[in-house]
Amino acid sequence: MKEKVLQAVKKVREVSKKRNFVQSFDLAINLRNIDLRKPENRIKGEVELPYVPKRRKICVIADSLTPEIKKLNDEDVSILRKEDIEGVGKREAKKIAKKYDFFLAEAPLMTLVGRFLGRALGPRNKMPKPIPPAGNPKPMIDRAKKTVRFAVKNSPVIHVLVGNESMRDEEVAENVLAVYEKVKSLLPKGEAQIKNAYLKLTMGRAVKIW
Repeated sequence: MKEKVLQAVKKVREVSKKRNFVQSFDLAINLRNIDLRKPENRIKGEVELPYVPKRRKICVIADSLTPEIKKLNDEDVSILRKEDIEGVGKREAKKIAKKYDFFLAEAPLMTLVGRFLGRALGPRNKMPKPIPPAGNPKPMIDRAKKTVRFAVKNSPVIHVLVGNESMRDEEVAENVLAVYEKVKSLLPKGEAQIKNAYLKLTMGRAVKIW
């Protein structure tokens, strides 16, 4: 299967014109024999990819500022305090939800996050993961930087960003396979419910993988 994916990655590059920006590799997995009228079939999940496909903006919601949190020194990581989210309105909540890719929150603040940001984060599949009391969020941040999320909603297709033009073909292929295995594991009937899969660059033509 990896050879098929590698061939698809090479073909995608061949049929796509060069642009004045670094394009992303987008994977589309089409499903079959799945009744989306049943809530249990609207699967969603996340995959920690072998290789980072793009920079991720991560928000850490913390009030205690433990030594581990104080050490966070990353241009892609921001810290919001309790007072930053308490009383936030609907419009501001949407701005926060749009600005960051992933959220982490200290466990005692999860209720507060749900109250003021939940309506904006929930539909976007961005509800934060809780940081254990006195826990070190650094490992969670490192995982988040390599993680992509997906969800099946109103149509039987899954779209996932799996790479960019600057990555090697083998790296993109490994990411594609990681997503495929995760999706397969979540489907009630596994691989039998995967119809086909296509790969494309942002502005390029789609190429069938299988």
